[in-house]
Amino acid sequence: MQLEQLGEFALIDLIKQDTINKPDSVIVGIGDDAAVLNSTPGQLQLVTTDMLVEKVHFDLGTSTAWQLGYKAIGVNLSDIAAMGGIPRNIVVSIALPKELPVDFVVNLYDGMKEICREFDVNIVGGDTVSSPHGLIINVTVIGEVDPKQLQRRSGAREGELVVITGTLGDSGCGLDLLIKGNWEGYESAALLVERHLMPKPQVHIGPLLAAFGSTSMNDISDGLASEVNEIALASHVGMRIYREKIPLSSELRTAAALLEKSPVEYALYGGEDYQLLFTIPPEQFNQLVEADIGVPLTVIGEVINQSQGTLLVDQDDQTSKLEAKGYNHFR
Repeated sequence: MQLEQLGEFALIDLIKQDTINKPDSVIVGIGDDAAVLNSTPGQLQLVTTDMLVEKVHFDLGTSTAWQLGYKAIGVNLSDIAAMGGIPRNIVVSIALPKELPVDFVVNLYDGMKEICREFDVNIVGGDTVSSPHGLIINVTVIGEVDPKQLQRRSGAREGELVVITGTLGDSGCGLDLLIKGNWEGYESAALLVERHLMPKPQVHIGPLLAAFGSTSMNDISDGLASEVNEIALASHVGMRIYREKIPLSSELRTAAALLEKSPVEYALYGGEDYQLLFTIPPEQFNQLVEADIGVPLTVIGEVINQSQGTLLVDQDDQTSKLEAKGYNHFR
């Protein structure tokens, strides 16, 4: 059955099931003119939104509906984590071609519901409209943060460490493998492709980093080079990043060699890893390491004076300006 046969209101009835995972924060969910939510006393509200457009952000030839739904939510949860907050409720607006099968939309929302279950997040509303030019998904996430733990890009100070969670570059390489096609023949390719199609946002880690004294934070959506420059610009500081210290997975190194590309270039400019980049004083970082929060943490540089700029240091201690050349819609 196609959407034009089912109709809008029957579709809403179909997809609104199992959308509430944490009912204590919701008074009214899907079904009225507006959702009604409970706010936690003493917490600041966080709101972020992101739009995914077919042929710009995703290709239905390389992603299943379920994977697309999962990723559409995940990239927004990552923004809340980068502010030191906890996501609570989500509004999803979607523009659908009339000829899409109903099963496609059900699977799309099943992917959304899966990641929402993982992180105790509710889908409380949205909008469904027809689209004459492909699929468009817009997700808005409402979160909360303790005022004392709010993270911004503007808090970095000279002498602090620059740290990254996890590994970088996997998603960018995974995308190249998808574009190339027949990627199943490449060793370790499956993990890289999965990290592009289904990135895992660091939802539980952002608040922990904030609690241990991180001073600024950003999620890696557009590539490390772009995010480092954003923090440096907002904080009025410089950054010194060591090329050899950037954490790379063995799977990335293997696949990049087969593709005849640099794994570090994937980390710097590939984007969509959704790891967290943060700054922190050295003594707080030592406490963080001792606490063992469950994810790898790698010091990749330090915060320096703004007059020195944002620099990339190679293995021979040669420095070059680190340009913000990550993904940009209008470049």
